[in-house]
This record gives sequence, C-alpha cells and structure tokens, in this order.
Amino acid sequence: MNLFQLEVLLNVVESGSFTKAGQKIGLTQSGVSHNITTLESELGVTLLNRGRGGTSLTTAGEYIIPHIRNIVTNMAHIEQKVSSLQGLELGKIAVGSFPSFTATFIPILFSIFKERFQNVELVLYEGSYDDIEKWVEEGTVDLGFTALPVKGFESIALTQDPLSVVVYDGHPFIEKDVVTIADFEEESFIMLRSGCEVLIEEECRKAGLSLRTSYNSKENETVLSMVKGKLGISIMPNLAVPKRETHVHLLPLHPPVVRHLGLIVKSSDKMTPLSKEFLKIVKAHFDSHEI
Repeated sequence: MNLFQLEVLLNVVESGSFTKAGQKIGLTQSGVSHNITTLESELGVTLLNRGRGGTSLTTAGEYIIPHIRNIVTNMAHIEQKVSSLQGLELGKIAVGSFPSFTATFIPILFSIFKERFQNVELVLYEGSYDDIEKWVEEGTVDLGFTALPVKGFESIALTQDPLSVVVYDGHPFIEKDVVTIADFEEESFIMLRSGCEVLIEEECRKAGLSLRTSYNSKENETVLSMVKGKLGISIMPNLAVPKRETHVHLLPLHPPVVRHLGLIVKSSDKMTPLSKEFLKIVKAHFDSHEI
C-alpha cells in the first residue's frame, strides 16, 4: 500500500468512476483499476462496488475511507512542513465555492495567492451549499465558501450580499418607491432554489404571504432568462446577477434581506500551513474591500 494508491482511490470515490478519475490524474482506466485492485489485495477487503452506473463504496470502504483521508491529509502536512524547511513553497489547496461567489471573488483571490505561491496547485470544487458542507466534512476540500450560519463547522464571516427584486423591462414595480414582500401577492414568482430561498420563505412567513410560485430553478441564468421572458419576477442575491445584465432591473427590497457569506473549515487546528496562508489572504482581501 502506498500513498499514490490511496490518492487514486479518493479520486475514484470523488468522481464516481474509474474513467473520470483517470482523466483527472493522468492514468488510463486500466491503470486506475490496477491500483485499486492492488490496494484491495493488500488490505484484504473489497473497497468499491463496480457497476454500469459507476462505482460506490462497499461497507468496508465506508469504514476505511475516513482513515485513508486522514492519511493523505497528514502526508500533505508533512510535505508542506518539509518544503517550508527547505525554503520551498509546494503543495495543493482544494477550495469549495458556489457559482456566484466563484464568479465574483475566486479569480482575484487565486491570483493574489499565486503571485506569492507560484508552485502551489489550487483546485476549485464548485457546487451547492450542501455540496460544500459535504466536501469540507469529508476532507475533499480544505475550506469552503458558503452562506452562514452553518452548524458543525468553524466559520469566518466575510461579507454580506443583499437580495434584490428582479423584474423585466416595463414591470410596474420599476415605478414604485419601495417594494415589499407584500407586493408579491398577485405576482407570478420564479424561485431560485440555490439556498437563498430559505431567506425568502422566512420573510413570506413573517408577512403571512404565500408566493404564487410558477417556476423553480437552481440555476441563476435560468431564472434570469425566465424573468426576461416575462414569465414572472424573482428575488435574487445581488452577486447572482451579472453587473452588465440587460433587460432586467434590480430593485431594493424593503425591509432589506441579506445573505451572510463566509468560509467554513472542519478544524482550524488541522489546516495545512498553505491553507492557513490562503486564509490570511482571503481575510485581508475582505477586510479591505467591499462588494
């Protein structure tokens, strides 16, 4: 059993197939299969179920995989400590993020980090809030950007993102001085279900209002396209709407509703040295900038 075999196994588990794992790490499907089979032979247990629909962990695999993740993480710590002693900056950081945060902040944060640590590999995993929590919990990513609060993790607040009313050209709301949740009573509503719907539904509960939700989508672009098509109006986080978006209008909601954005880690004590350096850059950036 060697570290590479363990990393191959983790890539198969994360991607769900031998082929996708091989493409990611530069091995053929047979090469991936050989490494997994060798590992299973050395351990004396079957770790993966193989099927046409992909791969999944066996009961033994479910039991062993957390320990394998710990081994790989500990080796990363050792390698980075040794690199630091040698005056080198080597290693990898995996970051989880959701789409609107990625588009707005990840390029600048990664660029700042790469200016200082040119030889460090930055890996981005993009998904929903639930995906990010799962990746942090499993150790797939070193840290994750998400909406706060989140139970069971250490978190750091970074910024706030207001939610705005999103309407199409010519909608009567454009002429209003103030738009409230109560104004949506007769409106066809398009719900963005990427996590912020919890905030909207809570405001509706407070107002005693049941939205006339005609459509639901997890994709920002889909909701915007449907609003442009005059199929309804929506409420979306500001970051989810590109600044140069045309034929839609963002109107402030009264009283204001905001989502609180930050990052989560499983344990700050167990973060790798490079992850801590990345965290410093993130905190410095948000301390000196506003949306």
